[in-house]
Amino acid sequence: MGTIRWGIIGCGDVTEVKSGPALQKAEGSALTAVMRRSGELAKDYASRHGVPKWYDDAERLIADPEVDAVYVATPPSSHLQYALLAARAGKPVYVEKPMARNTAECEAMIAACATAGVPLYVAYYRRAHERFARIRELLAQGAIGQVRFVRTLQTGRVLAPEQASSGQLWRIDPKIAGGGLFVDLASHTLDVLDHLLGPISDCTGIAANQAGRYEAEDIVSGTYRFASGAIGTGTWCFSAYEGLDRNELIGSDGALVFPTFGDWYELHRAGGAPERFTVPNPQHVQQPLIQQIVDELRGRGRSSSTGQSALRTNRVMDALLQPYYGYPC
Repeated sequence: MGTIRWGIIGCGDVTEVKSGPALQKAEGSALTAVMRRSGELAKDYASRHGVPKWYDDAERLIADPEVDAVYVATPPSSHLQYALLAARAGKPVYVEKPMARNTAECEAMIAACATAGVPLYVAYYRRAHERFARIRELLAQGAIGQVRFVRTLQTGRVLAPEQASSGQLWRIDPKIAGGGLFVDLASHTLDVLDHLLGPISDCTGIAANQAGRYEAEDIVSGTYRFASGAIGTGTWCFSAYEGLDRNELIGSDGALVFPTFGDWYELHRAGGAPERFTVPNPQHVQQPLIQQIVDELRGRGRSSSTGQSALRTNRVMDALLQPYYGYPC
């Protein structure tokens, strides 16, 4: 396959810097068309970003013969719908994270793409970042020995409906997001940990709404086991006094400490001062993963984030949220 010509469904805020320009700048990639339900907004995006075509109807974009692959950048509640449409049209699908609102929707997406014979990718783009490649290499080299346990703490101030912009409200609406900010933000962390230490199992969690500002959970805490044998614990609280973001991989000979959303990591060894390394994030944070996807579609490599890997993250989130929402895991 030559240049991969992309169409975006839902050219909202996430596509302005994180992904839209990346589809244009990746080698062998081009952005051909964009779609929003508001034709005026789609037209405006196309004009500002130099995109040849715009639509206000997703099916028309998917049917466009000059669109080879479809990027679904809408909130999670419509990921399944648009993935099924793209799969039926025989076009590869790249969806925003989280992959869908729950495991069942993820499984339906995977089944449809498998039946159609098209690949399915998910925007867990940190898998392709240099910072996590370095951490993964240190783990493979045994820099901290055997990983014994993992500790995650992420906190943030409350996002109240009356304080949030209209473009943010879906993030705390379970009917659209599948949960609250835990689903939106912790999904990145859980996917990165899967990437570094292998699949997560034996999940047990508790969730609550402590601030009472919206329907979704605002705190989640859980324990789990990694394929590597390490035991993990995590707490995500989104009604705290300040924001914190810290992951610790504690090993038999040292530790690796890093944020999910920052640009640094630390290597700790017994008896010595921590070594801190800074690895700036790319200007367009999805570009490294998009490059992997484009390379795979052109027969030149493999993507590190797929429907199957993203399904595992949804399964973990479902298990941790099960006591709050009551759906089967």
